[in-house]
This record gives sequence, structure tokens and C-alpha cells, in this order.
Amino acid sequence: MNKLPLAKRVQILNMLCEGSSLRSISRVADVSINTVSKLLMDAGKACAAHHDEYVRGVAAERIQCDEIWSFCYAKAKNVATAKAAPEGAGDVWTWTAIDADSKLIVSYLVGGRDAEYADAFMGDLAGRLTKRVQLTTDGHKAYLEAVEGAFGADVDYAMLVKLYGAAPSGVTGRYSPAECTGIKKTTVTGSPDEAHVSTSYVERQNLTMRMQMRRFTRLTNGFSKKIENHHHALALYFTFYNFVRMHKKLRVSPAMAAGVSDRLWSMEDVAALVDAAAPLATKRGHYKKNT
Repeated sequence: MNKLPLAKRVQILNMLCEGSSLRSISRVADVSINTVSKLLMDAGKACAAHHDEYVRGVAAERIQCDEIWSFCYAKAKNVATAKAAPEGAGDVWTWTAIDADSKLIVSYLVGGRDAEYADAFMGDLAGRLTKRVQLTTDGHKAYLEAVEGAFGADVDYAMLVKLYGAAPSGVTGRYSPAECTGIKKTTVTGSPDEAHVSTSYVERQNLTMRMQMRRFTRLTNGFSKKIENHHHALALYFTFYNFVRMHKKLRVSPAMAAGVSDRLWSMEDVAALVDAAAPLATKRGHYKKNT
């Protein structure tokens, strides 16, 4: 079976994590776009499994949660009239939970923005933490029952709601935000420290996601066409962010700061992760799982 040299795979993985599109990567790396897609799929599966197994036992003090919007194939309002829209087409939300101190992405979930996904997201987050935390979310009502179901009374939970004024005068663009005129902090459970009721870190992380992944860039044709590739790209990104990318302020990776890893990873480590998860070819061309 033909296999790309390690240096070529590392180049492609780096470009996937730096915001390049699949077609631009295929041109620069001089490989087929199918090769790039296959590597993205393999890396996404391996990184998702690694995150699920190893990003656990996190001794965080403060967690911030938020959701970021994107879409697959077509925006939700256009799916009904879209030509051959695949399953999963429409609006896609990515739920993220970040440790405010280590900047580790502790949990993430891709899907809708309803109560079912909120329950699954909070349940996963609670299972990765080792002690009582202070939790801050935005005012999305689905969080209320989800947090109670996942944590019970064993959490210091507050909501932060931003208050907005009228849209800027003379500006008609869809993405021209209204001015934030204030915030409202509401204690929901326990005794959260009001000074740390904030979603600033997770919102900054959302910006990083939009800048690092072509699929999240607004007003372009770089959006995801297949929901599976959207999942794979996010799984690869979160492993890159947690383990490979050095945080400029902390001077270590978030995984090192959180005690999840004892060293700074390289993209060669991610490539090795993909290789370890790949099936092994037998003499007759059949495959068996790598153990």
C-alpha cells in the first residue's frame, strides 16, 4: 500500500491546522485532494479517540462554556431548496468548555443547539473533571437543566448575559454587531466568585477557531460540505490546540499547563497517533486493527 512520506503528512497536517483549504493544500503539497481528505479523516478519528481517552481527570478551578455557529453545505434556511443536500446539512454548533487557567479545551461537542445536545455536552464535561468547579455560561436556557442534571448541587454556577443596544447608525451589514451596553451576572447554583464570572477566555477561543479553520470563515465558500469532515477537522484542531500549539502567555501547551501531558507535542506526534490507529495490512491485502 502506498503511503506518503512522514514529512509530507506533517506538512499537510500543519496546513490543515493553519487554516488552509483542502484544495490549496493539494496544490501546495502536490498531492490529490482525495489524499488530503483521507488524511483528514484518519487524523480526525485518531484525535477524537485520543481526546476522549486522555483529556480526563482535569483538576480545573474555573470552566467557561460557549457555543460557536457554522454551517454544513447550506445554511438552515436554504437546505429545503438546496440541490442534493446531504444528511447533516444546515446549521452546526460547536459547544466548547475551556479551563480558564490552563486554557485547555476540556470538552467539545458538535451538533445542534437544543436541550439534548446541552445535556450530552454537560454530562461529558462533568465526567472529565476531578473536583467542584466554578462554571460560567452565557444565557442560553438549555444550560439550566443540563448543568443541574450533570453536576447537581456540586458546582458553583453562574450565567453571564450580555446586553446590547441598537445596531450602529448607518450600518446595514449582517455581521455588524450591535454595541454591548452592559452585562448581567446571575448566580444559578452554589456560590460563584463574581469576579470570575466571565466568558472572555472561551469567546477568545471561538475567535481562534474562526481564524485557524477555513470552515469557520464567514462569507466565503470554504464552509464544510460534509458533516463528517467538519467533525474530523474539529477533532484535529482541538488536539493541535491542546497538545501542539504553545500558548504565548503560558509558554507551554494547554495540556502541559493542565497536567494532561508532560511535554510539548510536535506534528510528528500527531502523525504517529494517526499511524497507531491505522489498520495493519496482511499478506492477502486484508486489514487488522493495530494494537
